[in-house]
Amino acid sequence: MEPMDPVYGAGTLLTIAAVAVAVLLFLIITLRMHAFVALITVSLVTGLAAGIPFRELAGVATSFFGSTLGSVALLVGLGAMIGRILEVTGGAQVLADTMINRFGEKRAPMALGVAALLFGIPIFFDAGLMVFLPIIFSVARKFGGSVLLYALPAAGAFAAMHAIVPPHPGPVTAATELGGSIGLSMLIGIPAAFVAWYVGVHLVTVGYAGRVYVPINDTILRGTVSGEPSDLDDGDDDERAERIASGEEKVAPPSFGTVIGLLLLPFFLIALNTSIETLRAAGTLGDSPILDALVFIGQTPVALLITLLVSTYTLGTRGRSLATVESLLNDALGPICAIILITGAGGMFGGVLRYSGIGAALSESLADLGLPLIVSAFLIATLLRVAQGSATVALTTTSGLMAAGVAAADLSDLKIACLVLAIAAGATVLSHVNDSGFWLVSRFFGMDVKTTLRTWTVLETTLGVAIFLIGLLVWFVVP
Repeated sequence: MEPMDPVYGAGTLLTIAAVAVAVLLFLIITLRMHAFVALITVSLVTGLAAGIPFRELAGVATSFFGSTLGSVALLVGLGAMIGRILEVTGGAQVLADTMINRFGEKRAPMALGVAALLFGIPIFFDAGLMVFLPIIFSVARKFGGSVLLYALPAAGAFAAMHAIVPPHPGPVTAATELGGSIGLSMLIGIPAAFVAWYVGVHLVTVGYAGRVYVPINDTILRGTVSGEPSDLDDGDDDERAERIASGEEKVAPPSFGTVIGLLLLPFFLIALNTSIETLRAAGTLGDSPILDALVFIGQTPVALLITLLVSTYTLGTRGRSLATVESLLNDALGPICAIILITGAGGMFGGVLRYSGIGAALSESLADLGLPLIVSAFLIATLLRVAQGSATVALTTTSGLMAAGVAAADLSDLKIACLVLAIAAGATVLSHVNDSGFWLVSRFFGMDVKTTLRTWTVLETTLGVAIFLIGLLVWFVVP
């Protein structure tokens, strides 16, 4: 949905956005209003204050709510089911134990982060995080302490890949809009993501954020909000399945190779999709029904659906009837309903801000400051990120605004890749209440808003600053 023509100037719109965020924090933290209700209320009031007409406001708000759910609900739902299967069958514990045995307890956060970096190359932030949840909780249960010590390195790794590395939509669009090379952006982006993650996420987690104590709250994987096993159908088979699920009776856990194979399946399918689409864009491959089918099964929701089906019939049915597996999967959806709705409401809030025209107004006010291109790119993306929340929107909008200046400067592909890093850096920092990812991380790991601001917001900011410094260094070193 295209933004409307701004009713007010940049200063007024910025003030409205700042007041809206302050009111939202007050409602949630001080008045203890439910985040879902607070986000909807503030979204509507903000839209009115920004000049969106009464007759359009409800439609605009629900449109952004629906578009956010369309991209999140399928991935989170399928990911929760996969996570439930891995958790109940012991697959997550097998993977966690094997990783810890190979890396050691002290390097467990790094092991999780590096694994997430590799898996995050083709997989979106929310889908990757959902698949990794049972692994994170298994490692946290094994060693104790704050769950953030193990959760943040993985979440930060997925965030880094989502912001920097093609085939994720933000960096792909940025490289395309600026006239750069997607392949070179990937070659620069992958090592930059690893370095920025180590400096901006891993070190910050070990030194600060991981020391903020948050207990393990894995009810999202246990089937009900209370964490108790769900009621199963009567019958000897289902009674045995319930004993297995509750730990009273043990079934041999799956092998490490089986678990890795299941986790690699969506990675392989999505990577195949990406490779075919990239080669087609370069003109190397043409149209073919077989290639179209491979592209289809490599789309993230389809890849996760296939992984769920394989997981269900290779792991889930071990010692359990199909009726029991159906009950387990059904119970997996209950705890994520609130997460999905809050995430959708966060997308509504950010969408209302975007529609009001605040992004365009801020960008135009910055365009005439005369700053170096790479600094302007970072600042514009940062303001857009803070104003409307979505990292992908900040990336794509900033690259479109910068395209004319980049074309006039006649930059090399390497310099353009540095600009993509700078834009991605600005689109990463200061994740807060208008960012749907903020609410995903908050609810997945059982944090209140204040704790999420103290940890995730800080971590996203240090990650973004690290990305920008890498891009800035390369910018001034290369010709």
